[in-house]
Amino acid sequence: MKVPIVENVLKLNDEIAAINRQTLRDADVFTIDLIGAPGCGKTSLLEVTLEELGGGPKRFGVLVGDLTTDRDAARMAERCDQVVQINTGKGCHLDANQVRQGLGNLDLDRIDVLFIENVGNLICPVGFDLGQDTKVGMFSISEGDDKAAKHPHLVHVAELLLLNKTDLLPHVDFDTDRFREDVRRLNPDVPLVELSVRNRSLQPWYAWLETAAGRIAIG
Repeated sequence: MKVPIVENVLKLNDEIAAINRQTLRDADVFTIDLIGAPGCGKTSLLEVTLEELGGGPKRFGVLVGDLTTDRDAARMAERCDQVVQINTGKGCHLDANQVRQGLGNLDLDRIDVLFIENVGNLICPVGFDLGQDTKVGMFSISEGDDKAAKHPHLVHVAELLLLNKTDLLPHVDFDTDRFREDVRRLNPDVPLVELSVRNRSLQPWYAWLETAAGRIAIG
């Protein structure tokens, strides 16, 4: 006898995700699930984003997913007062129930844009709906130019792809044409933004964020 455990888990997750989505939409919160490998620069991207846009008309919140520690959340909290750490223990991704609990610790009436920084992983987070409005995938030069080809599902589902650490290009063997071709082959329509968080070359990211969050000026 075959027991559809995976199907049941995903069904329950999707039901809770639908509740999350309604909660967030009722509060007029635009929510982004940020997915990328450990060390690709997710936390640094959000740090700089909060620092540079935090004084503008948009109000931000962050849910931070990690197996252990609150180090990333502590970094965010220096720039934003609506930050909640979610520790997953041995879990390789956030799920909708964990996000549901995290939302209960945020004042959604004081948030316009919510970032969910998922656990560092290019595989598991992709298949779980959290109640977000969109998924953003993040790669980095230091991971190698084959990562889009090796992780096609993220390329398929993302509304935006970021390629970080372009400041390293003079120092590493990374074929940008190959990476771009893999992305276009897998998803011809997804925008690809190449940036360097270290150099703070983030205007294309901010422009996308402004459009995605409702065409309201945020910077």
